[in-house]
Amino acid sequence: MINTLKKRISVAAGKVPADIVIKNGKIIDVFTGEMTEGDIAIADGYFAGIGNYIGIETIDAKGRIVSPTFIDGHVHIESSMLIPSEFAKVLLAHGVTTAICDPHEIANVFGREGIQFMLDSSENLPFDFFFMLPSCVPATQFEHSGAVLKAEDLKSFYTHPRVLGLAEVMNFPAVENAEIDMLDKILHARKYGKKIDGHAAGLSANELNVYLSAFIRTDHESTTLEEAKERLKRGMYLMIREGTVAKDLKQLINVVTERNSRRCLFVTDDKHLNDLISQGSIDHNVRLAISLGLNPITAIQMATINAAECFGLETKGAIAPGYQADFILLEDLNSIKISEVYKDGKLIFENGQLVSFPQKEHMASLQRLQRTVRFHELSENDLQIQVKTMKANIIEIVPNSLITKHKVENVDVSNGNYFIPSIKNDQLKLAVIERHRETKAIGLGIVKGLGLQSGAIATTIAHDSHNLVIAGTNDKDMLLAAKEILDMQGGLVIIQEEKILASLPLTIAGLMSERPFQEINKELSKIHHALTKIGAKSDFNPFLTLSFLTLPVIPELKLTDTGLFHVSSFKHIDVATI
Repeated sequence: MINTLKKRISVAAGKVPADIVIKNGKIIDVFTGEMTEGDIAIADGYFAGIGNYIGIETIDAKGRIVSPTFIDGHVHIESSMLIPSEFAKVLLAHGVTTAICDPHEIANVFGREGIQFMLDSSENLPFDFFFMLPSCVPATQFEHSGAVLKAEDLKSFYTHPRVLGLAEVMNFPAVENAEIDMLDKILHARKYGKKIDGHAAGLSANELNVYLSAFIRTDHESTTLEEAKERLKRGMYLMIREGTVAKDLKQLINVVTERNSRRCLFVTDDKHLNDLISQGSIDHNVRLAISLGLNPITAIQMATINAAECFGLETKGAIAPGYQADFILLEDLNSIKISEVYKDGKLIFENGQLVSFPQKEHMASLQRLQRTVRFHELSENDLQIQVKTMKANIIEIVPNSLITKHKVENVDVSNGNYFIPSIKNDQLKLAVIERHRETKAIGLGIVKGLGLQSGAIATTIAHDSHNLVIAGTNDKDMLLAAKEILDMQGGLVIIQEEKILASLPLTIAGLMSERPFQEINKELSKIHHALTKIGAKSDFNPFLTLSFLTLPVIPELKLTDTGLFHVSSFKHIDVATI
């Protein structure tokens, strides 16, 4: 270590040649918000100086822009359906070399073992994966998950060098009511000098005071300018999210000003693989922000140094001495077209292709993480919803949002007053089936806005407890969807007229596949083609939307395996109204 530091100092002083020197580039200075010029010296994977340098190797930037690589401030790898090594390959192509990950999806299935798998499988890659520990497994006590994580279960992970803190604290009532286990989780994070992420969906200004009093300093759930302003006024870091379902950037970007921009950063949270490949990751957030009028360098600050400072990553996010030599070469500041990506001073991506990437060994723990889907044999009787008054509480989808509306509408019923799905009224049957411990728990509800014209869709990606969720126009197709999910041990499936149109097995915890990302992307293309056959709407992602209809911590109405859940009152309600 001391020899490495001596060398870096000698290179900075111009006493010895740098390993690499970047010449003829326009450098983004994220500290001043300006563009500078000069030779950039690199020694042992770190920037050593900017000025006049000679090096053993020279990179000619040819007038291109030299920018720090991007950082995703909050992401669930599992939502890509890829293991970390494949996820890294996709993000590197988009100039992202660091991600702050919350593994609470797999933790809800496997607890500590799931967290350990994510840590182990992300080691020794040309990508920096950092982790926040899942704070709410399960998210609430109103559902069955595959695991329960108490404060003591998390404590030992804080000594891991890539664990940065406690992930999104989404159980606000537990904080407000000062529940002991939640307070222990917060205090353990504080004891180890770690960060704590928030999840302030729908919280008022006064409720934000509760969060901040508990040392929670970030939030990625703002959906309006007013919410964003309240978080900034109270000293929170504002995470501006643009994922596959939750697309908040257009609504929030005007809150960013010259005075407050350094308290803002970008996140994706949950983004499907096909969107990551076609749109990009944080680079997409940067491009979109610029297209909406944000100063390009401000947008890049948000994607680099702001995220690094938020999480205390002292050597990331800048082109400056003492920072890691993670950088990209951009053609211009408007399109953010990336021509080359470097990690620790080494070329990793060029001309649309990964230059090199280590082959990860098949992990022995993978087998243990498979065979996770277990539930009893279902019949049509299990799917019946009695609505005697012909009026029902209905979950209405808000396209491209995690928030749903609570509707009360007339519904069609059979002679026995059992709900009949209506394509005309866009009222479909929704079922959530516990799949971890064969408890036989089944929650039933009605969803509006999914737009299916026939058939059924099902998945084991169902935030956050990841039970089996099915939406359908008829019981027979819903039952076949359940059977196919059981047979392939998790994944996505589309059924029409009791035939399988398309399916994608996700055998790791029912959430991910170890297959190459290119293969998964091809299967997803088949899934999307099949969705058009059953008339699914195309202005939002039906599967990702379906997967969030089970999350009982985001307003207003959701469905868990124990029933219909009203988030504002934090209690179950009946499907039928009085």
